Amino acid sequence: MFVFRGRRGDIVKLLWWDGQGMCLFAKRLEKGRFVWPQADCGAVSLTPAQLSMLLEGIDWRMPVRTWQPTLAA
Repeated sequence: MFVFRGRRGDIVKLLWWDGQGMCLFAKRLEKGRFVWPQADCGAVSLTPAQLSMLLEGIDWRMPVRTWQPTLAA
């Protein structure tokens, strides 16, 4: 799988082989930018969890829980 980010950082594209051909997925954020890892050698490995957070627009370097379930008494 290859992941590319646009220059402005608001669009990301994924390219992968599904066994029959190449597939392309693109996502653009309405607000904000995708958090992009530092790539010193040109390539970066992400875990599936990090990729999922990246696609959701979450800062995967410092994930913050935004919702707390309420306790039922």
